[in-house]
Amino acid sequence: MQPTDRSRQQQHIMARARRVVIKVGSAIMTTANGLNLGFIKELTDNLAALARSGREVVLVSSGAIAAGFKKIGLPAKPRAIPQKQAVAAIGQSTMMQQYEQAFDRHGLKVAQILLTRNDLANRRRYLNARNTLFTLLNWKIIPIINENDTVVVEEIQFGDNDNLSALISSLVQADLLIILTDIDGLYDQDPRQHPEARLIPLVEHIDVRLERAASRQPGVIGSGGMFSKIQAAKKAASVGIPTIIAHGLKPNIIEQLFAGAEDGTLFLSNVTKLRSRQYWLAYTTNPAGDIVVDDGARQVLRYKGKSLLPAGIVGINGRFSAGAAVRLVDTAGEIIGIGLSNYSSQDLACIKGLKTCNIQDSLGYKGYDEVVHRDNMVIFSESRTLTQGEG
Repeated sequence: MQPTDRSRQQQHIMARARRVVIKVGSAIMTTANGLNLGFIKELTDNLAALARSGREVVLVSSGAIAAGFKKIGLPAKPRAIPQKQAVAAIGQSTMMQQYEQAFDRHGLKVAQILLTRNDLANRRRYLNARNTLFTLLNWKIIPIINENDTVVVEEIQFGDNDNLSALISSLVQADLLIILTDIDGLYDQDPRQHPEARLIPLVEHIDVRLERAASRQPGVIGSGGMFSKIQAAKKAASVGIPTIIAHGLKPNIIEQLFAGAEDGTLFLSNVTKLRSRQYWLAYTTNPAGDIVVDDGARQVLRYKGKSLLPAGIVGINGRFSAGAAVRLVDTAGEIIGIGLSNYSSQDLACIKGLKTCNIQDSLGYKGYDEVVHRDNMVIFSESRTLTQGEG
């Protein structure tokens, strides 16, 4: 029997995967009675086997909120942020205790890392987090990462751990991201509503059609849906990291995937990939406002890889300081890209539309000719994918 294209691609990916990020969702981490201890045991057995084979493992684990509300007997997952924070504080320690005990059976130590978006949006803290993770991996300790639900607020939350797992994969320069969920992979339509839906085993490129096929409906316990997982795979692909989305409750699924089982959906990575700084700008920063540019600036930003000068600016939205991340948008409201502004919104209101030689006269100083330098921006193509060569 001839190997399938999926089989050949997966064999190559698994053979070279030395550093792997595994993300597990709340739906498979919990049962009606709390944490799914059977799954945790099997998961840690599989991850310990990867570690023994010489691979490095990073685990991104949901489950703290679900474990917390089950533990104190709430009938359903709370919706208000203060309640989520409270049950996360209850559930996180329980979850980590179970992981610590499960990995200890294999002589492995774990480290807990709780993050908010602000931790990664700040470039210095982003690099500090990366250095910490590299140190833990060098010490043969398995990092277990979760969003810091206890202190997070809406403005700084990642939104779901699918997104977080993609950011972590880029942060640690992983070779593979595996997302374990309660569905077999990506279907051509929602299998919960369409029994005739077909599983898509291999995705070479994530396009609008695939994004529409992904259900945005989250599960009863989880905060993401298949759409968020597709976005995670897309982000990982942009830095050269393939992703597998598979059913986490299939017996020894991680072991089976590394043995060649064609379970779930395999997403291939881009041939060309974003540099680390581009990825950080595009996916990790939290833009504080908008710089609106005219058609001429839009053309040179998108197609010529130029810096943004004040002459091309026609409007400013929001209040931000110099050095803040901002969206670059055209007059129709389409987002062109994201960059770091050399000037505050107040100063930009004074110099928009001016030639660079007039900045000094308007502000009394001129820090830069460029409002956003090309090395500090990442540009989206018209299909809303990231282009290469900028930033």
